[in-house]
Amino acid sequence: MTTRAVSTAAGVQPPTIYRLFGDMNGLLAATAADGFTRYLTRKSSRAPSADPVDDLRAGWDMHIEFGLDNPAHYLLMYGQPQPGGESDAAREAHRLLREILERVARAGRLTVPVERAAQMVHGAGMGVTFALLALRPEERDLGVSAQTREAVIAAITTDADTDDDLPRASDSAREARRRVLALRSILDDMPATYTPGERMLLEELLDRAGLDPAEG
Repeated sequence: MTTRAVSTAAGVQPPTIYRLFGDMNGLLAATAADGFTRYLTRKSSRAPSADPVDDLRAGWDMHIEFGLDNPAHYLLMYGQPQPGGESDAAREAHRLLREILERVARAGRLTVPVERAAQMVHGAGMGVTFALLALRPEERDLGVSAQTREAVIAAITTDADTDDDLPRASDSAREARRRVLALRSILDDMPATYTPGERMLLEELLDRAGLDPAEG
Protein backbone atom coordinates (compact mmCIF):
# COMPACT_ATOMS: atom_id res chain seq x y z
CA MET A 1 0.00 0.00 0.00
CA THR A 2 1.48 3.30 -1.10
CA THR A 3 0.45 6.93 -0.77
CA ARG A 4 0.11 7.18 -4.54
CA ALA A 5 -2.09 4.08 -4.80
CA VAL A 6 -4.39 5.29 -2.03
CA SER A 7 -4.64 8.83 -3.41
CA THR A 8 -5.40 7.48 -6.89
CA ALA A 9 -8.13 5.17 -5.53
CA ALA A 10 -9.61 8.06 -3.52
CA GLY A 11 -9.39 10.52 -6.41
CA VAL A 12 -7.27 13.03 -4.50
CA GLN A 13 -3.72 14.36 -4.67
CA PRO A 14 -1.09 12.67 -2.43
CA PRO A 15 -0.57 15.81 -0.28
CA THR A 16 -4.21 15.51 0.82
CA ILE A 17 -3.37 12.35 2.79
CA TYR A 18 -0.56 14.11 4.65
CA ARG A 19 -2.72 17.15 5.31
CA LEU A 20 -5.60 15.10 6.76
CA PHE A 21 -3.76 12.21 8.45
CA GLY A 22 -0.12 13.25 8.85
CA ASP A 23 1.24 10.17 7.10
CA MET A 24 0.25 6.66 6.03
CA ASN A 25 0.42 5.40 9.62
CA GLY A 26 -2.12 8.07 10.55
CA LEU A 27 -4.36 6.99 7.70
CA LEU A 28 -4.15 3.34 8.76
CA ALA A 29 -4.90 4.28 12.37
CA ALA A 30 -7.96 6.23 11.21
CA THR A 31 -9.07 3.24 9.14
CA ALA A 32 -8.72 0.94 12.16
CA ALA A 33 -10.71 3.43 14.26
CA ASP A 34 -13.44 3.38 11.62
CA GLY A 35 -13.52 -0.40 11.85
CA PHE A 36 -13.88 -0.27 15.62
CA THR A 37 -16.67 2.30 15.29
CA ARG A 38 -18.64 0.04 12.96
CA TYR A 39 -17.95 -2.95 15.20
CA LEU A 40 -19.17 -1.06 18.28
CA THR A 41 -22.28 0.14 16.46
CA ARG A 42 -23.18 -3.46 15.68
CA LYS A 43 -22.30 -4.70 19.17
CA SER A 44 -24.13 -1.91 21.03
CA SER A 45 -27.31 -2.33 19.01
CA ARG A 46 -28.17 -5.63 20.71
CA ALA A 47 -30.25 -5.21 23.86
CA PRO A 48 -29.18 -7.32 26.88
CA SER A 49 -31.16 -10.51 27.42
CA ALA A 50 -32.17 -12.12 30.69
CA ASP A 51 -29.20 -14.51 30.47
CA PRO A 52 -25.78 -12.80 30.46
CA VAL A 53 -24.04 -16.01 29.40
CA ASP A 54 -26.20 -16.10 26.27
CA ASP A 55 -25.19 -12.47 25.69
CA LEU A 56 -21.56 -13.55 25.98
CA ARG A 57 -22.19 -16.19 23.30
CA ALA A 58 -23.87 -13.63 21.05
CA GLY A 59 -20.97 -11.21 21.52
CA TRP A 60 -18.48 -13.92 20.57
CA ASP A 61 -20.44 -14.81 17.42
CA MET A 62 -20.71 -11.13 16.48
CA HIS A 63 -16.94 -10.71 16.89
CA ILE A 64 -16.15 -13.68 14.63
CA GLU A 65 -18.74 -12.59 12.06
CA PHE A 66 -17.35 -9.05 11.93
CA GLY A 67 -13.81 -10.34 11.43
CA LEU A 68 -14.80 -12.66 8.59
CA ASP A 69 -16.91 -9.96 6.91
CA ASN A 70 -14.21 -7.26 7.27
CA PRO A 71 -10.81 -9.01 7.07
CA ALA A 72 -8.77 -5.92 6.15
CA HIS A 73 -10.30 -3.84 8.94
CA TYR A 74 -9.88 -6.71 11.40
CA LEU A 75 -6.18 -7.03 10.59
CA LEU A 76 -5.70 -3.31 11.19
CA MET A 77 -7.69 -3.46 14.42
CA TYR A 78 -6.02 -6.50 15.98
CA GLY A 79 -3.08 -7.57 13.82
CA GLN A 80 -0.35 -5.51 15.48
CA PRO A 81 -1.20 -5.00 19.16
CA GLN A 82 0.91 -2.45 21.02
CA PRO A 83 0.94 -2.32 24.86
CA GLY A 84 -0.83 0.86 25.91
CA GLY A 85 -1.53 1.80 22.30
CA GLU A 86 -5.24 1.03 22.20
CA SER A 87 -7.59 3.57 20.66
CA ASP A 88 -10.60 4.97 22.50
CA ALA A 89 -12.81 2.67 20.41
CA ALA A 90 -10.71 -0.39 21.33
CA ARG A 91 -11.00 0.50 25.00
CA GLU A 92 -14.76 0.88 24.57
CA ALA A 93 -14.95 -2.58 22.99
CA HIS A 94 -13.08 -4.00 25.99
CA ARG A 95 -15.42 -2.13 28.35
CA LEU A 96 -18.47 -3.70 26.68
CA LEU A 97 -16.97 -7.16 27.09
CA ARG A 98 -16.22 -6.49 30.76
CA GLU A 99 -19.78 -5.20 31.21
CA ILE A 100 -21.21 -8.52 30.03
CA LEU A 101 -18.81 -10.47 32.24
CA GLU A 102 -19.69 -8.33 35.25
CA ARG A 103 -23.33 -9.26 34.67
CA VAL A 104 -22.27 -12.91 34.59
CA ALA A 105 -20.48 -12.36 37.92
CA ARG A 106 -23.53 -10.64 39.42
CA ALA A 107 -25.58 -13.67 38.44
CA GLY A 108 -23.17 -15.80 40.48
CA ARG A 109 -21.94 -17.71 37.44
CA LEU A 110 -18.38 -16.44 36.89
CA THR A 111 -15.60 -18.63 38.28
CA VAL A 112 -12.56 -16.47 37.41
CA PRO A 113 -11.97 -12.73 37.95
CA VAL A 114 -13.63 -10.44 35.41
CA GLU A 115 -10.40 -9.12 33.89
CA ARG A 116 -8.92 -12.60 33.48
CA ALA A 117 -12.17 -13.79 31.90
CA ALA A 118 -12.10 -10.81 29.52
CA GLN A 119 -8.55 -11.63 28.44
CA MET A 120 -9.44 -15.29 27.91
CA VAL A 121 -12.52 -14.52 25.81
CA HIS A 122 -10.79 -11.80 23.81
CA GLY A 123 -7.63 -13.82 23.18
CA ALA A 124 -9.51 -16.96 22.15
CA GLY A 125 -11.87 -14.97 19.92
CA MET A 126 -8.99 -13.29 18.10
CA GLY A 127 -7.18 -16.59 17.67
CA VAL A 128 -10.21 -18.26 16.11
CA THR A 129 -10.86 -15.30 13.83
CA PHE A 130 -7.29 -15.17 12.52
CA ALA A 131 -7.24 -18.96 12.09
CA LEU A 132 -10.41 -18.83 9.99
CA LEU A 133 -9.19 -15.85 7.97
CA ALA A 134 -6.08 -17.84 7.05
CA LEU A 135 -8.31 -20.32 5.20
CA ARG A 136 -10.22 -19.94 1.96
CA PRO A 137 -13.90 -19.18 2.64
CA GLU A 138 -14.96 -22.61 1.37
CA GLU A 139 -12.50 -24.29 3.77
CA ARG A 140 -13.71 -22.56 6.92
CA ASP A 141 -15.44 -24.71 9.51
CA LEU A 142 -17.51 -22.39 11.70
CA GLY A 143 -18.02 -25.30 14.07
CA VAL A 144 -14.48 -24.57 15.30
CA SER A 145 -15.70 -21.18 16.51
CA ALA A 146 -18.74 -22.63 18.27
CA GLN A 147 -16.76 -25.41 19.95
CA THR A 148 -14.01 -23.03 21.10
CA ARG A 149 -16.62 -20.60 22.38
CA GLU A 150 -18.28 -23.27 24.49
CA ALA A 151 -14.92 -24.49 25.82
CA VAL A 152 -14.01 -20.96 26.96
CA ILE A 153 -17.43 -20.39 28.49
CA ALA A 154 -17.19 -23.72 30.35
CA ALA A 155 -13.78 -22.66 31.69
CA ILE A 156 -14.99 -19.36 33.15
CA THR A 157 -18.62 -19.98 34.15
CA THR A 158 -20.79 -22.41 36.02
CA ASP A 159 -24.48 -23.25 35.84
CA ALA A 160 -26.99 -21.07 37.62
CA ASP A 161 -27.86 -21.95 41.21
CA THR A 162 -30.75 -24.30 41.88
CA ASP A 163 -32.25 -25.01 45.30
CA ASP A 164 -31.24 -28.68 45.25
CA ASP A 165 -27.94 -28.34 43.37
CA LEU A 166 -25.19 -28.45 45.99
CA PRO A 167 -21.56 -28.47 44.86
CA ARG A 168 -19.67 -31.74 45.01
CA ALA A 169 -16.59 -31.85 47.21
CA SER A 170 -14.35 -31.82 44.13
CA ASP A 171 -16.02 -28.60 43.03
CA SER A 172 -15.85 -26.84 46.40
CA ALA A 173 -12.91 -24.53 45.54
CA ARG A 174 -14.52 -23.50 42.25
CA GLU A 175 -17.82 -22.91 44.04
CA ALA A 176 -16.12 -20.78 46.69
CA ARG A 177 -14.47 -18.62 44.00
CA ARG A 178 -17.81 -18.24 42.27
CA ARG A 179 -19.40 -16.90 45.45
CA VAL A 180 -16.45 -14.59 46.15
CA LEU A 181 -16.62 -13.13 42.62
CA ALA A 182 -20.37 -12.63 42.91
CA LEU A 183 -19.85 -10.67 46.16
CA ARG A 184 -17.01 -8.65 44.60
CA SER A 185 -19.25 -7.66 41.68
CA ILE A 186 -21.94 -6.07 43.90
CA LEU A 187 -19.72 -4.06 46.26
CA ASP A 188 -20.68 -0.82 44.50
CA ASP A 189 -24.35 -1.54 45.24
CA MET A 190 -23.81 -2.05 48.96
CA PRO A 191 -24.43 0.72 51.53
CA ALA A 192 -21.38 2.76 52.56
CA THR A 193 -20.61 0.46 55.47
CA TYR A 194 -16.82 0.63 55.26
CA THR A 195 -14.24 3.39 55.43
CA PRO A 196 -12.22 3.95 52.21
CA GLY A 197 -9.30 2.05 53.72
CA GLU A 198 -11.51 -0.86 54.77
CA ARG A 199 -13.14 -0.93 51.35
CA MET A 200 -9.73 -1.06 49.64
CA LEU A 201 -8.63 -3.91 51.90
CA LEU A 202 -11.87 -5.81 51.32
CA GLU A 203 -11.51 -5.47 47.55
CA GLU A 204 -7.91 -6.71 47.70
CA LEU A 205 -8.87 -9.72 49.82
CA LEU A 206 -11.79 -10.62 47.57
CA ASP A 207 -9.67 -10.25 44.44
CA ARG A 208 -7.04 -12.53 45.97
CA ALA A 209 -9.63 -15.08 47.08
CA GLY A 210 -11.16 -15.12 43.60
CA LEU A 211 -7.94 -16.35 41.99
CA ASP A 212 -7.25 -20.03 41.39
CA PRO A 213 -4.05 -20.78 43.40
CA ALA A 214 -2.96 -23.20 40.66
CA GLU A 215 -3.04 -20.39 38.12
CA GLY A 216 -1.42 -17.67 40.25
